[in-house]
Amino acid sequence: MSADETLTVAVRVKPGASRARVGGRFDGPHGPALVIAVNAPAVDGRATEAARRALAGALGVRPAAVSLRTGAASRDKLFLVERPDPGLPAVLRRLRDGSGE
Repeated sequence: MSADETLTVAVRVKPGASRARVGGRFDGPHGPALVIAVNAPAVDGRATEAARRALAGALGVRPAAVSLRTGAASRDKLFLVERPDPGLPAVLRRLRDGSGE
């Protein structure tokens, strides 16, 4: 798959949160990352899976279109979104850098 057929999304996962939430910015090892808080604990990949699904929901794509590229055992992860809509980078920026709510 070529680079224009995927969108790489840097994510900072906060497992065990009282409330699942997608939004906010964390400057991590992969650059500016989208913060995803999930209810799932950081056990057996459950937080990673919950974050993958939350990211898909927030971006309005099918969960199957989102895959983990790196960071399975880390809070700092890179996800790949297959065949992103042209407007997706703007949606991502809004979620990460402030939606103006």
